[in-house]
Amino acid sequence: MSDNNRNDNPNDLRAAAPAPSSNWERETLERLVFATVREQRAARRWGIFFKLSFLLLAFFAIWAYFDFNFGSSDIEALGRHTALIEIDGAIEDEGSGAADTVIPSLNKAFSDPGSAAVVLRINSPGGSPVQAGIIVDEIQRLKKGYPNKPLYVVVDEICASGGYYIAAAADKIYVNKASIVGSVGVLMDGFGFTGLMDKLGVERRLLTAGENKGFLDPFSPQSDKQKQHALEMLNEIHEQFIAVVRAGRGKRLKETPEIFSGLYWTGAKAVEMGLADGFGTVDTVARDVVKAEDIIDYTAHEGLPERVLKKFGASVGAGAVHSIYRGAVPSLR
Repeated sequence: MSDNNRNDNPNDLRAAAPAPSSNWERETLERLVFATVREQRAARRWGIFFKLSFLLLAFFAIWAYFDFNFGSSDIEALGRHTALIEIDGAIEDEGSGAADTVIPSLNKAFSDPGSAAVVLRINSPGGSPVQAGIIVDEIQRLKKGYPNKPLYVVVDEICASGGYYIAAAADKIYVNKASIVGSVGVLMDGFGFTGLMDKLGVERRLLTAGENKGFLDPFSPQSDKQKQHALEMLNEIHEQFIAVVRAGRGKRLKETPEIFSGLYWTGAKAVEMGLADGFGTVDTVARDVVKAEDIIDYTAHEGLPERVLKKFGASVGAGAVHSIYRGAVPSLR
């Protein structure tokens, strides 16, 4: 391009540049206003969030306070009454069937001068012989310490195995005609995966120090020696169970070859066999047997803090591992 065609006029350059908007002040102001509104909305949302969080914490604190303290004040205010303790579910190291849960309730119920008798309502398919045995030992101790305060068991749907292990220590057992009662036996269950592993070409690499350290490992073949040892343990625990039933039921028990075989029966049949004493509910036992219609619940209910901690705590992983290997221990169920 020649120098003659070059436009060096500065006025022409200013004319070619875009003219600034005549409303730039208004646009800038609008942007500032919108930004301020957004900040205020965000601040308002965070304020609502923190206020709701505070209210929830306050609500939980009040709930926990009444959960721990309200029941005890009711007990102190009443006179003669029937003390109630509930076992609902499996007899395990946690929950309403755990020894650490039942025993404090038993001690509180027996030691209360206003309790005329203790009623243990059981709805359990069984569970740990250890937990059941600990509870039975404590019942026997308390019965010696409070000879004039009877302990009755009322069966709801089912009282089998470990549940009946505990019930047998009571002075009397009351059932519904259709309740499931009995199952005086012990089992140890699990699975063996060796055949499936062979088909899949999976090799089990288990290293142990001790010939029987891998006892009942589900991924290893079961030896006759280990099986015999397991059966001996089960028979020993079964004899302990039988001894508790015989001691608790005494001459009321009409023994047959099948009564300790692990079978269970209806409540009506259990009464005939001497496994139970009669028909009744908590209300009828309190009214007609104890003669104290006021019923006070001594069951140690889990408080809100424990429920929250268990729900969000790190015990979930441990519980999963525990459930995987639960079949490798004897069980009354």
